[in-house]
Amino acid sequence: MAEKKSPHPEFTVKEEGQRGLSGLYERLLRRHKEKVHALTLIPIYFLATLIVSISITPSILLFQFLRSLAIHASFLWQAFAVALGIGGGFFVFGFSLIGVVPLVNLVVLPFVKPGRGQDYSNRFIGWYIHNALTYLVRYTFLEFITPTPFNLIYFRLMGMKVGRNVVINSSNISDPSLITLEEGVTIGGSAVILAHYGMGGYLIVSPVVIHKHATIGLHAKVLGGVEIGEGAKVLPNSVVMPKTVIPPYEIWGGVPAVKVSD
Repeated sequence: MAEKKSPHPEFTVKEEGQRGLSGLYERLLRRHKEKVHALTLIPIYFLATLIVSISITPSILLFQFLRSLAIHASFLWQAFAVALGIGGGFFVFGFSLIGVVPLVNLVVLPFVKPGRGQDYSNRFIGWYIHNALTYLVRYTFLEFITPTPFNLIYFRLMGMKVGRNVVINSSNISDPSLITLEEGVTIGGSAVILAHYGMGGYLIVSPVVIHKHATIGLHAKVLGGVEIGEGAKVLPNSVVMPKTVIPPYEIWGGVPAVKVSD
């Protein structure tokens, strides 16, 4: 297959094969981007519906059980039982969700790989589903377990490499299976970490590595392909641009982030 030179040496862009169902899908995707994209989303929404339905089932069982206990009680106790079923059911749903989503994600993980290509491409379907699953938890329950040991367990189950004594005080994490946080790393409140970015009309999926005892400040942003050295600090509200390498023990800040001091 013909090979194109890439400005990103770690990636090789090859012409997509045009045979079989994969080739047919690729051609349709390029010719009818919005329509095929929309059709592709339908099974993903259906998958999300199944995941939410499975996760909410224990909550329904709890609700029905508590209501049955109070069926002959006073009106006040019946109301309390219903309220307890609803309130408790939310957290039962949440913890069920952070167990079910990683199980589904196990099927997707082998297809989540670094790469570079057109935004609309079947090569990124695995990555797309991986993030869809991540966001399903992020926008429903993740804030309620951030920062606690539970969000660390969740991110590990999603494929993130998380060392000991790590603190993640943010739910704004994408591409967890492509992120490495070594021992003692601190991610500040509402910081954003993405292992992807867009450039020159291409989507680039590139791992992020944050080495031991580094600190990412409040509301800072770390983009794809970044490597942050041991003991380094990124100041609050800074933006570390793609493919930046921050040496050990340096302090960086600003938009875009540059070296401030050693």
